[in-house]
Amino acid sequence: MMVEPFNPPPYPYHRLGALRSAAETLPGGLVDCSVGTPCDPPPETVMRALAASDTARGYPESAGSTEFRSAAARWLERRFGVSVELDGITACIGTKELVASLPQHLALRHPGRDVVLYPAVSYPTYAMGAMLARCRAVPVPPLTPQGDGLDLQRVAPGDIDRALLLWVNSPSNPSGGLTDLDAAAEFGRAHGVPVFSDECYSEFTWEGDPQSILQFQTTGVVAVHSLSKRSNLAGLRVGFIAGDVDLVTYLTEIRRHAGLMVPGPAQAGAIAALEDDDHVREQRERYRDRLQYLADLLGAVGCSVRLPAGGFYLWVAAAPRWSDSWAMTADLAQVGGLLVSPGEFYGDAGAGFVRIAAVQPMDRLELVGRRLKDAGWISG
Repeated sequence: MMVEPFNPPPYPYHRLGALRSAAETLPGGLVDCSVGTPCDPPPETVMRALAASDTARGYPESAGSTEFRSAAARWLERRFGVSVELDGITACIGTKELVASLPQHLALRHPGRDVVLYPAVSYPTYAMGAMLARCRAVPVPPLTPQGDGLDLQRVAPGDIDRALLLWVNSPSNPSGGLTDLDAAAEFGRAHGVPVFSDECYSEFTWEGDPQSILQFQTTGVVAVHSLSKRSNLAGLRVGFIAGDVDLVTYLTEIRRHAGLMVPGPAQAGAIAALEDDDHVREQRERYRDRLQYLADLLGAVGCSVRLPAGGFYLWVAAAPRWSDSWAMTADLAQVGGLLVSPGEFYGDAGAGFVRIAAVQPMDRLELVGRRLKDAGWISG
């Protein structure tokens, strides 16, 4: 049987190159809200910890230092009221590499399984991770037209039987919706499917308190956390997983053999960030203000906009003035200098929407508002 070679598809955000160039030509330049890259400064305590760390010369532990894992455990207890032993926590180089490599690692443990279940409207790396492992990426239908939640009742029994894992993401990127994590944990328990819960936006939960799947059970589930969004440390590449000790121990051993290690100074910075909640409260207010401004701006040009239940993205259906989300994306870039992402980047079910990341300072967002008003898109 012939096996076709794998040719990676174009990276989604690279498809915006021409629109990026068009926006850059406007006076004042590009306002890039296409990617969730934080623009605000990390805490000074983190920068001091990075500079003071004396760990650069030696190889760090793949699992992370005892100090780093202890800081993660304290944060989980403080934020979610859950207790996780240190053997149930391991460091990640950010979390995107974990998302992309996880199906490969689990497939080695379960060679008879080849299905990765993931939200139909979601971060594209869940599906790409399945592709890289030569597994089948099976989208779980959403509960709402906006792409919120998981309709686990609609997963085919055959796919459940062959499932390596179920991904959940709450708050959701891109929709901003919240998922019933208790129901996801119960699904995994009932069917013997490990559940990995990507909770990197949990600190930016707007409706109710932040939640973790670890509040509902710790057997068969793993929570995935990152410092990138919480502490504006995307460039530091530090995250961790926590939960089922057997699963985490297995993944730690794989990562040790593969040489996957978070640099020691980066761990020192992450410890400082995890111990400090004040900077997160300040960041929450920044994102709340930007989301409201963008929602009002898009509403003024005819879009039906809802504020997210969590996260720092607006998930906006293309207004009637545009034929589709790509037309809306093009007009926003060429007229307003605002670069956003078409919804199809996040799955077929996302077609017709655009995602707008509230990651630019308010003065840059106000520049977009002035451009749209000058163009006659906004009256008054």
